[in-house]
Order: sequence, then structure tokens, then C-alpha cells
Amino acid sequence: MAEILAVDDEADILALIGRVLAKDGHRVTTLTNPNELNLSRLASYELILLDVMMPGRDGFDLCRELRQATDCPILFLTAKTLEADILFGLGIGADDYLLKPFRTGELRARVNAHLRRESREKRNLLVLGALRFNLSACELWAGEQKVALTKSEYRICEHLARYQGQVFSKERIYEAVFGFDGEGDSSAIAEHVKNIRAKLAGFGVSPIETVWGIGYKWTS
Repeated sequence: MAEILAVDDEADILALIGRVLAKDGHRVTTLTNPNELNLSRLASYELILLDVMMPGRDGFDLCRELRQATDCPILFLTAKTLEADILFGLGIGADDYLLKPFRTGELRARVNAHLRRESREKRNLLVLGALRFNLSACELWAGEQKVALTKSEYRICEHLARYQGQVFSKERIYEAVFGFDGEGDSSAIAEHVKNIRAKLAGFGVSPIETVWGIGYKWTS
């Protein structure tokens, strides 16, 4: 089962996509207006289906923006049959395309093939605003520069970033990062956050917000 985003200005097509992919247990979020897309939720999607020809904003333009924020597979749904258009779409970051009108069996096969490939070759990239997490290497990058974090500082950043917008108390952060048997106490979290903020300030970003009386959350 995967979380999938489908963006198309035709509601009938979105309803069809939702019904077809539900047969394989996938959960599909649909959107008819690309301008209503919440970029902060992109990390939760494992695959994106994107129409090319939409009023107001075409899929090529949206794909460029999405590719800056996520590395999940993007599949174009397009009525454009010219090779130049297809190559252009692949060149700006799409992984595949389906020509309209498409067969439902082909839709399921293409989607599941990409999801299987992702499970075998997980790229482990999380991009939030100006910051990029390399999850496999446990590194945080700001642009082309790696942020010099300690292991504990990195773990705190990754935990908060994975649950962007959710507020965690110092106690919950400590348990998530160090475990119930970790040595020390939750007051150390405040000092770690102070150090993280000082390091990230050098890159002009401040993603960790204090929620007074409760704890911290990642905001960018």
C-alpha cells in the first residue's frame, strides 16, 4: 500500500484513478487545482501522477517545482504524443508517462512497477525548503554545503523534520532519539536545539520553532 497524489483538472479521471489504484490497496489523494497543492505534505507521498495540460498552470511547470522538494517517482498523464514533448517532460524530472486515454491495467502496472523499484532502490532523500536530508548517510545539507551536526543533533533534526508541523515535548524527542534507556535527561534536548539553531543560522534558515510550554516543531 502506498500514498499517492494525483493532480488533474478533470474530476472524472481523478475518480477513475482513485478507484483503480484502490484495488491494489493504495490511498490516493486527488487535486483538481494544482495551485492548491500543499508542498509541506509532499514528503508523505510515495508517487505522484501529474496531468500535463491544466488551465492556469501546466504540469511541466509544476513538475519542476515538485522535483525540488521530493525524489519520489513522478508519472505524467498526457494527451501530448509528440516525442519532443515526452522527452522534455522526462528531462525536467519526470520518471515516466502514460498517454491519455490510458488503460486501467496499464495504470496499475506502471504505478506498481515504480513503487517496487523504489522499495528496492530507496534513494533516502528528504527535502524541506532550503534543507536536504540524506537519510542513508545521516547528513543534512543546506544547498551544496553539509551542515556540521553531531550525531545527536542530526537525529533531533531528522525526527522533527519527518513529522513536520507536529509539536513534540522535550521528553518525547529524547525518547525518540535516544530511546527509553538513553543516558541523560530531556533537558539536554534544549541545549542540542540551541546548538542546532546556531549552526543553521549560518545558512540563513531557522526551521525549529519553540511552542512555549509544550516543546518544538519543524516549520520549513
